Amino acid sequence: MPTDERTADKQSADKRSADEQLAVKLIGRTDYGRVATSMRALPFLAFARHIVVDGRVLLRMPRSCGYHRACAGSVVAYGTDNLSSARPGESLWSAQIVGQCESVQPTAAELELFGPAPRLVDGEPFEPVYLAIDPQFSTVHSTDGGLERQFQHVL
Repeated sequence: MPTDERTADKQSADKRSADEQLAVKLIGRTDYGRVATSMRALPFLAFARHIVVDGRVLLRMPRSCGYHRACAGSVVAYGTDNLSSARPGESLWSAQIVGQCESVQPTAAELELFGPAPRLVDGEPFEPVYLAIDPQFSTVHSTDGGLERQFQHVL
């Protein structure tokens, strides 16, 4: 491979890495998001509580909904945003990651990071199930260039 192609490939990989870091950092600024995958050939979105640990996104979902069965072992998309929490004049952003999702058993420290669980979901006692997503692809969108100024050290 010629030197110019290697340089372009490295720059592209560095850009992907920076985008992934920014997406994961933004996801870490929120508490809840939406996971997207398909179940019985139909797409669906489900809410989840999340934390970010070592570049992975850990999810806590209600077992009673059964969505974890479609997510575990599959490639999923997970995203969040500040659309409802942005202050007046603050840039809007959304961040999404795509990656392999697996069932996990969080450590005691990770469980503490999740904070208190709800008592009920859809009128049933909440029983948590935990999943982890290793980001393989990410996208970040923002308005007014606010993220570029705020996260210059990551980009």
